[in-house]
Amino acid sequence: MRFMMLMIPRGYETAAPGTTPSAEAVAAMMKYNEQLKAAGVLITLDGLHPPSAGARVSFAGGRPVVTDGPFTEAKEVIGGYWMIDVTSRDEAIAWAARCPASDNEIIEIRQVHEMSDFPADVQQAAAGFAELQGNSGR
Repeated sequence: MRFMMLMIPRGYETAAPGTTPSAEAVAAMMKYNEQLKAAGVLITLDGLHPPSAGARVSFAGGRPVVTDGPFTEAKEVIGGYWMIDVTSRDEAIAWAARCPASDNEIIEIRQVHEMSDFPADVQQAAAGFAELQGNSGR
């Protein structure tokens, strides 16, 4: 079962472009990331720039509208993520609980849909999806 663990750092929604964590926080997180890898459950992980450096594309009236960050209405934002492959939701929760997060951080855990979760008509409509998930060559 694949799960995405989403890091939600409080206050990141108002962080300035270029904001980075401290070297101490990164060192602690690297130890955790190495434990995930050593256990064979880590698929991928990344940290994200703050929303002030991002953009949103909405589709009001069917037309794309670009809004540059920061997004004043945002109350929680994603600061980074891990994709893990574990045997159960409980195991995903156990890994999240081991994270050296600070008291202003939350980890949200979301199971990834597997194609087998969908009825046959949806699987047929998504034919070719697995090929899209492969390496794009970038």
